[in-house]
Amino acid sequence: MGDEKFQADPVPSLRTVAMPADANPGGDIFGGWIMSQMDLAGAIHASHRVAGRIVTVAVESMKFHLPVYVGDQVSCFCNTRNIGTTSISVHIETWVRRRQPHQESFKVTEATYTYVSIGENRNPVPIQLLQPNGRGASADD
Repeated sequence: MGDEKFQADPVPSLRTVAMPADANPGGDIFGGWIMSQMDLAGAIHASHRVAGRIVTVAVESMKFHLPVYVGDQVSCFCNTRNIGTTSISVHIETWVRRRQPHQESFKVTEATYTYVSIGENRNPVPIQLLQPNGRGASADD
């Protein structure tokens, strides 16, 4: 990937609100729900770079820093970490804005998700990067 330029700052990819149906019996939001939102955000981010179908193959370094509560506004920010021959790694930070008068934001979770480009037979295929003109180019270009 030689001269590939990755953004230094995360870009917004997904925003939602944590609802009561997403909570555990203790009233905190399930970690699995947060991971699912992060997966959606990372896939959205990756799909803006990669032509064709991608699937999640790995989650690395998942860290839960703070709990998420019902009513929190949950935002996922992504940046591309690496693009290989068939895979793209996306680092995702999840932040919340609490339902309080001060509306402070807190980083609650972060992880790196890896997605693989697959063909019609569902086997890995070389990544075709999307260019600003909407046309594809191979990851080796």
